Parts: sequence; C-alpha cells; structure tokens
Amino acid sequence: MFKRPRVVCIGGGTGLSVILRGLKKLPIDITAIVTVADDGGSSGRLRNDLQMPPPGDIRNVLIALADTEPLLESVLQYRFENGKGLAGHTLGNLMIAAMKEITGDFTQAVKEMSRVLAVHGRVLPASEQDVKLVAEMADGTIVQGESRIPQFGKPIRRVFLDPPEPHPLREAVEAIQEADGIVVGPGSLYTSILPNLLVKDISKLIRTSRACKIYVCNVMTQPGETDGFSASDHIRAIYEHVGERLFDLAIINNEVPPLSIQQQYAKQGQKMVLPDIEVIHRLGCDVLADNLLLYQTVVRHDAERISRHILRLVNERMKKWQSG
Repeated sequence: MFKRPRVVCIGGGTGLSVILRGLKKLPIDITAIVTVADDGGSSGRLRNDLQMPPPGDIRNVLIALADTEPLLESVLQYRFENGKGLAGHTLGNLMIAAMKEITGDFTQAVKEMSRVLAVHGRVLPASEQDVKLVAEMADGTIVQGESRIPQFGKPIRRVFLDPPEPHPLREAVEAIQEADGIVVGPGSLYTSILPNLLVKDISKLIRTSRACKIYVCNVMTQPGETDGFSASDHIRAIYEHVGERLFDLAIINNEVPPLSIQQQYAKQGQKMVLPDIEVIHRLGCDVLADNLLLYQTVVRHDAERISRHILRLVNERMKKWQSG
C-alpha cells in the first residue's frame, strides 16, 4: 500500500517559500514549521501593537503553499504605501492579524487562513511564545532584534532567544516525531534557520528522529550574516549552536553563476557559497551536489529540481525501513 511521505520543512523567509513551491506539486504531506522571531517592518509593528507573533514569514509560507491565482497572491503581498498607520503593512499580514483577533488564537488563525487559501499541507509557528532574537557579535557587542542583526556589519559569534528555549508548539513536535523526511533551509542562517532550532527540544527531536534529515544550503552569502561562508561554514555554525550530526545529508549547489551575475551580486557584498564537499564529509554529513540555480531577476534555487531530490532521498529512506 502506497504511503505518502510526511515531510517537515523548517525555516522562514523567502528561502523556505521557494522550496515549498516545488514540494507542493509532489505526492507528499507537507508541514512547514516557521520562525516567529521577526521584529521588523509590518510584522514588528503588529507584534508590538497587538501582542501577537509576527505574521510575515507565516504569510509568505501560506502563499507559497496556497492554491491561489496570481492576482490573489499579488493582493495578499500588497504593501500599502499611504495612509496614517496603514503605510508599510501588507494586506496578508493584516488578514492574519484580523483572523487572530476573531479566533483569539494565533495558531488557529493560521489554520483558518490555510483553509481559506486552500493550502497544500500545514503551516505551524515553531512556538506561540513572544520570542526575541539576540546576537552576540565577534567583538562581544549584544544586538537585540532579528531585523537589526544583519545591519550591524560585524561577524556573528552566536545567536540566542529571549526567553531561552521557548516551548515548542505541540503540533510542531508531533509533526517532527511522525516525519519521514525533515528539511532545514534554505534561508538566512542566523535569523531564519537557527531561531527554529533553538526552540526547546526542536533540535533534539530532529537528531533522534529516524527521518531522512536534509539541510538545503544557500547558494549565495548574505551580507551581515554569512560573509565569506562556504557550505561547510553554514553547517558548522548550526552544529556550534545545537550540537553535531543533526543532518544526514546536505544538498548544495555546485554550479558557478555567469560572471555577469557574480558581478551583480558582488555590488551587494554577496558571493557564491563555495561547495567544500570534503569538509562537509568530515562533519559527518553526506553531500548531494548539483546545479541548483534558476536565473530570474535574482539567483534562486531551482525548487522543482531540489524537490525531486528530496522526494527521492525520503523514499529511499522509507524503503530501507520497510526492508529492514
């Protein structure tokens, strides 16, 4: 009897949304666990004004998994430019805030929005607690706030949550425990990926899971976060925060972008993340290296190609369980 693989995707920001657009086309059950440490822009204002978790990353993931017409997506992503108190807010954020006020519960609001948008799968906040992201920079300076950390312009020594180890959402815990595949990334290393893994028990649950545990590495470095980082540097930074051997395998890009694209990114202080495969192996992690680039106005992951890799890897792991 065919069993649809249960795949949990963990992250935030645009990186996770890109991968989900590919995965939702495949015969799998998806649960997206999303960071709630955002404090900038519309999300930060709603967080302060309504004492609710920030909706921005949740909104992007809902739209990525939704069965929406392009016009509806444009409406949900629309950011008001005028209006006192309204300028800067996206309509999607306001709708999630309204649903939270109606239902009285943020997680229930996300569920209702998922139903309205005919979302493929589930979208869950990593925690319902009011969480702030804090960074200690290499010179010892403490910087508070997810939006301020990349702007500080100094190497990051570590990040941590305030309060430390917030309680995870029960449904997120159950999703990880029942998963056949767990995918972490891509996304901002310190401000999207690690805030999820630092929630109480999340990294421990991943480590002890028998699921196929995959890290999808970014294709370009990110100014203020991963300047000069190779692929192994990303994995090492995660292990320094939550312990080693979290992943079975890393999916990394080995295609060099055209010089014109590299020059375009260099102006913003970004470079290709180098695929140092042997170093990753020494970290106890297998590697799947492939051309993962999709050229649009910016370089993006080829979501469909990565999704096919993920499905194959998860299916192979499931066959081993069945034969064992």
